[in-house]
Amino acid sequence: MSSSSTTLPGDPPGGRCAIAVWGIGVSVYFVAVIFRTSLGVAGLDAADRFHVNASALSTFSILQLLVYAGMQIPVGLLVDRLGTKKVLALGTVLFTAGQLGFAFSPTYGTALASRALLGCGDAMTFISVLRLGSRWFPVRRGPLVAQLAGLVGMAGNLVSTLVLARLLHGVGWTPAFAGSAVAGVVVLVLMLVFLKDHPEGQEPEPFPHRGAAYVRRQIAASWREPGTRLGMWVHFTTQFPAMVFLLLWGLPFLVQAQGLSRATAGELLTLVVLSNMVVGLVYGQIVARHHTARLPLALGTVGATALMWAATLAYPGEHAPMWLLIVLCTVLGACGPASMIGFDFARPANPPERQGTASGITNMGGFVASMTTLFLIGVLLDATGDDYTVAFSTVFVLQALGLSQILRLRRRVARRERERLVASRVETVHVPA
Repeated sequence: MSSSSTTLPGDPPGGRCAIAVWGIGVSVYFVAVIFRTSLGVAGLDAADRFHVNASALSTFSILQLLVYAGMQIPVGLLVDRLGTKKVLALGTVLFTAGQLGFAFSPTYGTALASRALLGCGDAMTFISVLRLGSRWFPVRRGPLVAQLAGLVGMAGNLVSTLVLARLLHGVGWTPAFAGSAVAGVVVLVLMLVFLKDHPEGQEPEPFPHRGAAYVRRQIAASWREPGTRLGMWVHFTTQFPAMVFLLLWGLPFLVQAQGLSRATAGELLTLVVLSNMVVGLVYGQIVARHHTARLPLALGTVGATALMWAATLAYPGEHAPMWLLIVLCTVLGACGPASMIGFDFARPANPPERQGTASGITNMGGFVASMTTLFLIGVLLDATGDDYTVAFSTVFVLQALGLSQILRLRRRVARRERERLVASRVETVHVPA
């Protein structure tokens, strides 16, 4: 489905050059995800290194996500105004400095500051990559390109789980984190030399980008679109169960609550990532071919996630069986791809000059939910003496909130998209031959 509001002049043809340029941009996102998720395999080590309890440990990820979520709308505005390359370059400098600072942090306070800096830089990557894809590929490729970007991000998570975890226990804290920071320098150089915001002859039309009035107009116009709001709530409801599991609490849950070894727990975290990559390819193809499948896929993922968490937490006995944990982690792998569907509601609802802002609003959803859940789980673990059943029950509360908003907005969005499609057809009929 395309319209004048969703296509750039000339609709970029894609091709090898587009793949090469987009590949450089997405490599930045790949490294950012490695840094973002590095704490997920180092949570227990961080607790020992800085002598903190569960609530203080969760503050690392909460602060990182708080900065990330708070930066989404400003970053969207910056991308719309400055373009991809400048914003990605700034983000790379910041998240590399944050990872390097975390490597050498002698105290809990300096480590917190480093994670905040990392979150600020990380916040500038994904929206920039989405914008880059919309500038270099045809609109009809949007869902697949977005899912592929998410897949590359999960590959970064896989590197954290497999490579960084081994480095951490092989060479120690400082060499592992400092060594990984080198990857940030490499992608920065590649981006500065080779990245281009758009193909030759595809420059966007000049657009006024000055003053607070512009900022208010961009945010208000994006928020007025029901598709933007539905996209945000889809992202909110689908992303956070896997994000919380991978970012911090999955390893402690599997080791402390389920009695697994760290090696086995690491294999299950890897399963989440591998499942995400496979499901991402499938969801991208389905949505690209069948636009009406967006909401059923999102709602089905929410239902399956809730069912598997309920079965795991309510299983009689001290530990859930391995087969159930395997199914849980496989289902959690669908959360990331389902969250990408949120952008497929926001993208067609907004013209090119608002894509960054609308994507920023959408991307806030899952990270606000993740941040809230991380905090609640940490507080409840301390309050209940590490009762993971009570702590992880917060997943159902946030899913219920998000689901109520999705159901409230879905008809309004469907009506709006039908109106836009009819208007597009009328315009096509009246175009002179």
